[in-house]
Amino acid sequence: MSSRQFDQFRASSLFCKTCGKAMPVRERLLLVLPDREKYEYLCTECGDTVGGREVSAAEQVMRREAAQRPQGPQVRIL
Repeated sequence: MSSRQFDQFRASSLFCKTCGKAMPVRERLLLVLPDREKYEYLCTECGDTVGGREVSAAEQVMRREAAQRPQGPQVRIL
């Protein structure tokens, strides 16, 4: 199993050292670069940074295209 498979996940909770347990987190956009975007995860209880992630420009394009596609079942008529 490749670690690239997990690059598109978003965390809903992470371990916070200050709180001493897994806490819900919120994602905050830190930086927009030409080839990627950087985000940080903040503990919803104390506000400390508990992690981060980067999203490449290619992933952003794929995500936008997927959002524009119809969500219903695909039917092909032959």
